[in-house]
Amino acid sequence: MNETEQIIRTEYSELMQKSYIDYAMSVIIARALPDVRDGLKPVQRRTLYDMYELGIRYDKPYRKCARIVGDTMGKYHPHGDSSIYDALVVMAQDFKKGMPLVDGHGNFGSIEGDGAAAMRYTEARLKKITQEAYLSDLDKDVVDFGPNFDETEKEPLVLPVKVPNILINGAEGIAVGMATSIPPHNFGEVIEGVKAYMKNPDINTEQMLEYIKGPDFPTGGIVVNKDDLLSVYSTGTGKIKIRGRVEIEKGKGGKEKIVITEIPYTMIGLGIGKFLNDVYHLVETKKTTDIVDISNQSSKEGIRIVIELKRGADAERICNLLYKKTRLEDTFGVNMLAVADGKPETMGLVPMIRHHVNFQYEIATRKYKTLLQKELEKKEIQEGLIKACDVIDLIIEILRGSKNIKEAKACLVEGTTGNIKFKSEKSKKQAAQLRFTERQATAILEMRLYKLIGLEIEALMKDHETTLKNIEKYETILGSRAAMAKVIIKELDAFKKEYAIPRKTTIENGKEIILEEPKMEEMEVVFLMDRFGYARTIDVTAYERNKEAADSENRCVIVCKNTDKIGIFTNLGQMHLLKVADLPYGKFRDKGQPIDNVSNYNSSEENLIFVASLMQMKEQKLLFVTKSGMLKIVSGAEFDVAKRTTAATKLGDGDEVIQIGVYEEGLHLVLQSKKSMFLRLEASCIPEKKKGAIGVRGMKLSGDDEISETYLMMPGENIKIMLKDKELELNRLRIGSRDTKGVKRG
Repeated sequence: MNETEQIIRTEYSELMQKSYIDYAMSVIIARALPDVRDGLKPVQRRTLYDMYELGIRYDKPYRKCARIVGDTMGKYHPHGDSSIYDALVVMAQDFKKGMPLVDGHGNFGSIEGDGAAAMRYTEARLKKITQEAYLSDLDKDVVDFGPNFDETEKEPLVLPVKVPNILINGAEGIAVGMATSIPPHNFGEVIEGVKAYMKNPDINTEQMLEYIKGPDFPTGGIVVNKDDLLSVYSTGTGKIKIRGRVEIEKGKGGKEKIVITEIPYTMIGLGIGKFLNDVYHLVETKKTTDIVDISNQSSKEGIRIVIELKRGADAERICNLLYKKTRLEDTFGVNMLAVADGKPETMGLVPMIRHHVNFQYEIATRKYKTLLQKELEKKEIQEGLIKACDVIDLIIEILRGSKNIKEAKACLVEGTTGNIKFKSEKSKKQAAQLRFTERQATAILEMRLYKLIGLEIEALMKDHETTLKNIEKYETILGSRAAMAKVIIKELDAFKKEYAIPRKTTIENGKEIILEEPKMEEMEVVFLMDRFGYARTIDVTAYERNKEAADSENRCVIVCKNTDKIGIFTNLGQMHLLKVADLPYGKFRDKGQPIDNVSNYNSSEENLIFVASLMQMKEQKLLFVTKSGMLKIVSGAEFDVAKRTTAATKLGDGDEVIQIGVYEEGLHLVLQSKKSMFLRLEASCIPEKKKGAIGVRGMKLSGDDEISETYLMMPGENIKIMLKDKELELNRLRIGSRDTKGVKRG
């Protein structure tokens, strides 16, 4: 046996246990889980850093992915090339990442599960956001570097990411004995959340959810368990229920089509094909006989899966069947696990932001310390050069009298004059008093003669002033946490302004899917809505008993069927439908339900203009008036749609609807402008148009004038209004022609 060999006797199970734990920790820390500070796994961090080192910036030409992968593998990531390329591809896919970090050129796969082309064909470069918010300041000693696997290179242990990437892009990873699953979030919302934490470090999860509403998946969709989000984000674990977005369209011959325009995030890839097969299976097993055909019409413009139905099929019931029996409604399991302080930890929303903010203060402190040090060095040199300019003749004399640079430097720094020849004793005495620093002396000896030109000396003085200002600025930032917070928030605001995008995923409390609903017995009810937008239905006899109070206390009173829908028309030209059956039915004095809760109407963003029963509307014609004076009549049958929200009219820029009324034969319309111009028209002169038309001009308005009031009158009816303390009878106005200015009153 070789003398250097040693045999260690040990229990085999102990050795296996230790080896397995070492392996497990290696996988957890150095492979599968992201770091909470930059939200990146090692392979992602190394790939981005390599691209930065190779100079593949957003404003430079694309480079072959094979070059990037090879360089990353050779320098930083000694694993298979496929793992590096796969990570690179995912960072470029806008349907997987809330904020893609790589700008891919070529085939980088599709949402339907098609793989990317081979790395020898595809090209990539960094995105602008990656360069500005993920990789900037690496030259300012903001993060620690460590040796690579063979100790021939240095690599950053974490990237100085200035935005909470772990929340913006989310993360997925399977380690040994644990897994992470963090959903992506909206860029702008997350930045607002960080700012809120910086202003109030005691903020709780409930308060944080006012800023970060919930996940924002790049595929859109609808989160339907809003009430569960507080628990999910408090603990860092839980389930998020997502539904695809579905629209019901009218097809040929009165048939309806279910069109899926957004899919659950979990359906990305092979899930779409699986969904199509599941729908086929529902038809084959006779779970439904109402589906005629299904086709995937998705393109680069977006998802469009069309399910054609038989004539007379209940589209809503089919939607419920799809939610219940396929992955059109799915669950995203949340487990917010990340590496924090070198160990894996499951964190809620606020702790994750806390880690990020602490990291921001750390990198900002290191950055401004580095900048301050550079400015102090610059100040030292500038002061030396300014001082040198004042005694330049003496310095030239020292240089001419010195045998070598060592003697000259010794004289400048220590005043050593022994071996230097001077023209006079006075010069020698002056030289002996010189006390430049080492750095100043080096700068003086390296200074070129043209620096003695007057303008150059002026520039030096200006530079010195700038340096002093920078020193003061950096010392202020480093001197207080509040000043540093101000700088960080300013930078975050700049990122938000440039890169924030609107939210794609809707967050709501969706109704539980119930397939077998008992057939509703049709009956006549009265729809009541008060001036605060609370609506309910009551029995017809209850209404008749309280008719006077009901009419005076409510904004809308409509006799309709409980199977009917109510159309809510808004100033923004939208019509929102709500089912009468969704409203509370009870006694006259019972409280109603806000129409915001049972329809898509949003009282904080739009004003209610007109409310009508869909069944009654189908037999009527509606007159539209906008504030720019556009008029049209539309058949009520046009509004018999299945969509919960539809465009009721087309509006010009800055225009809005101010009046919708029921058109009747003989109706007169009076338009009043802000500048007290009046025009009385016979409504019969207004043409009938489609709901998608903009209409015709009813009144010529001058300058910034606009329609402020409209009045509808039937023959024999007289409306009196007060105008500047005078009464005006509208039926005394002369009937005018459409597209005229009208007459001035008041």
